[in-house]
Amino acid sequence: MSANSYTEQLYQSARDSKNLPAPGDLSQQHSEKLIALIKSEIDKKGGVISFQRYMELVLYAPGLGYYAAGSIKLGEEGDFITAPEISPLFSQALANAILPIIDSQQIILEVGAGRGRMAADILVYLKQQNKLPKEYWILELSADLRQRQKSIIEKSIPEFIDKVKWLDTLPEQFSGVVLANELLDAMPVQLFQKVEKGINEVNVIWLDDKFVFQFNPNTDDRLMARVTDIEAELKIELATGYVSEINFAAEDWLKSIAERLQQGVIVLIDYGFPRHEYYHAQRKQGTLMCHYRHRTHPDAFVYPGLQDITAHVDFTSMADAALEANLQVIGYTNQVSFLMGAGLLELADIENESDTKQQMETASQIKKLTLPHEMGELFKVIGFSKNCDVVLPAFEFRDMRDSL
Repeated sequence: MSANSYTEQLYQSARDSKNLPAPGDLSQQHSEKLIALIKSEIDKKGGVISFQRYMELVLYAPGLGYYAAGSIKLGEEGDFITAPEISPLFSQALANAILPIIDSQQIILEVGAGRGRMAADILVYLKQQNKLPKEYWILELSADLRQRQKSIIEKSIPEFIDKVKWLDTLPEQFSGVVLANELLDAMPVQLFQKVEKGINEVNVIWLDDKFVFQFNPNTDDRLMARVTDIEAELKIELATGYVSEINFAAEDWLKSIAERLQQGVIVLIDYGFPRHEYYHAQRKQGTLMCHYRHRTHPDAFVYPGLQDITAHVDFTSMADAALEANLQVIGYTNQVSFLMGAGLLELADIENESDTKQQMETASQIKKLTLPHEMGELFKVIGFSKNCDVVLPAFEFRDMRDSL
């Protein structure tokens, strides 16, 4: 399959059918500035950049990228809603899940904290349990999101705000609990296309006043080795034209956490699959998806800087990376099982809620968090430990590690 035919097949139909709302003038000007920046990068690199670099610029270019600029991303006014925004029960259950290790691990590090809703709800719950950590660190690169996080935490638990620290980079050494919700899916991925003899890299060029894909013979040894390993491990041969992605950035990030973590636990929550499901024959166009004003579509070239671009997580690769970095895999399950194991229903206590309207609202929130067609099955939770013998009961409700 040529780059042009792939583009037409996957993206042109999306543009025609999704009927995305047009951005306002200021937003369009913002997008055009980012387009100019990416075009300049392409020119400097001889007319082509990798898709991974394109995704990195679109999401994280200073002052212009989707996560680096000041527009609203989360909630009803943004482009998507995350679990902590749906209900405080999500964060309360997560806090309840890590209670067994809070006594000995006095630092919580949250990476990519969104608007700060999860941090605030976790801290409020831990205060109720008399288990507040010594400090709560947030690694956040967006100045705008930092301000939103500070505002929400200050309103929710003002007496603790002086113990919340915002970081620009990972600390060199620390012990504690690392939390990340919907972080890995937004890390830049490499795209590849299977061909008769090997693979193509999926790159990006500027042609006829728009960004388009260009497929080039692979020159990346790591990428080739991974595709070869996937086919050997799954005992399959990907079909010619098969397109998918590999998130080396997420694996490298986890290894960097492992290098710095002296003792503690890592809990990651995101949507994705184990490897045998991720690279299923029928998933021949990968998992790349974009989010714009609560609409999803697959066109990564629409409104650069104004929409989120994500890819599902290959949790097998994350487990492999963890083991290579001397971490232990202490749990892997789907979100519904994790939340149930963490006492979600007991935390909700709907039967003792006197307000009927609130009962209905709480029940609706639980459904969104747990039903298979909502977030319950697609979202997974994986846990790792280093230099500590710990059991998190939330993972024992349904242990899915053998599926990795």
